[in-house]
Amino acid sequence: MSLHIPKVRRAAIAFILVTAVLDIVAMGIVIPVLPHLIEQFVGSNARAGLLNGVFVALWAGMQFLASPVIGALSDQYGRRPVILISCAGLAADYVLMALAPNLWWLAAGRLIAGVTSSSFTTVYAYMADITEPEKRARAYGLIGAAFSGGFVLGPVLGGFLGEFGPRVPFWAAGAMSGAAFLYGLFILPESLAPERRMPFSWRRANPVGAMILLKRHAELAGLAVVNFLLYFAHHVFSAVFVLYAGLRYGWGPWQVGALLALVGVLDMIVQGVLVGPASRRFGDRATMVFGLCGGTVGIALMGWAPTGVAFILAMFPNALWGLAMPTLQSLMTRRVGESEQGQLQGANMSVASIAGVASPLFFGWVYSVSVGEGMWAPNPGLAFYLAAAVLALAALIGWITARRAERDEVTAV
Repeated sequence: MSLHIPKVRRAAIAFILVTAVLDIVAMGIVIPVLPHLIEQFVGSNARAGLLNGVFVALWAGMQFLASPVIGALSDQYGRRPVILISCAGLAADYVLMALAPNLWWLAAGRLIAGVTSSSFTTVYAYMADITEPEKRARAYGLIGAAFSGGFVLGPVLGGFLGEFGPRVPFWAAGAMSGAAFLYGLFILPESLAPERRMPFSWRRANPVGAMILLKRHAELAGLAVVNFLLYFAHHVFSAVFVLYAGLRYGWGPWQVGALLALVGVLDMIVQGVLVGPASRRFGDRATMVFGLCGGTVGIALMGWAPTGVAFILAMFPNALWGLAMPTLQSLMTRRVGESEQGQLQGANMSVASIAGVASPLFFGWVYSVSVGEGMWAPNPGLAFYLAAAVLALAALIGWITARRAERDEVTAV
């Protein structure tokens, strides 16, 4: 598990991973119950699917606006204060949603969560600060494993607490985010030295300005398209999975939470154990494409799965998807300077947020016309088939773009 870096830096990695786990546990707790809470307000499974997609889009829209600002702020003031403010904001926001008397309060909560969770960009920038470029795929794999570990505990805990009421998990999430704030306040060190900081600029700290960085590097633009498609496909789960599982397999919060825990365990194994060796042996490009292809197969099988057991089995090839994100991040971070890592992560999150706005709306609509009254596309797995097609396209573009970038590097040498 060692990254072969100095002891102080290994400790810093441990601190940031624990903070990430606590935040992700808090987010995962509410996943099994939020769609059901929406369904209670609207009284329809199909309409809840559409509105849940809207709520995810609101969250992602705020990330789109806030991520470049947060990335640029972390480049000037350091990573630590950004992470601490985010944890405190998330804690307050979960309390707000726990008290929500109607959909408008829930919508406001999702808007605030979109801003405060944008600090995930800072987590990746933090890791770039303390890790050599050639070891970042492994480091980002550890972040992915930490996120997955949070999703192991979070949905299971949320599913269990959801049996006592759909609002109980929100209180637990607030407590988790509060614990993350306290942990970071007393333990988390700063990673960005003052001499490596970049002054804040609104020209860079907006979605368009941040993505100019991607435009300045031709190979980054192609990889950003892969990033967009990857996130676009991934949001099929946040948009329709809980409702799909309940409708097709009769799963409630407990079963959904347990399945999401299995997803987290598999992803933790892939990102925490397999990414490093695979990247060293086959290279970032081949590992990324193989992961995208595995995800394509797995997610297509989920749409086909006639039984819950078949769906669970499809999670195993789908878990290979975890190879793609760390290697994609590694390929991108090697193409910008150290002082631009926060801006790059802000731009990446902006791209992901665009996908997060469009994808839930799209997949929520697809789900509503495939299972609702007067459906004209009567196939509940249709959203998963379309997500598989998106991943297949990402694999093709990723292979072509990364190969061209590698050829350019060889020519430059």
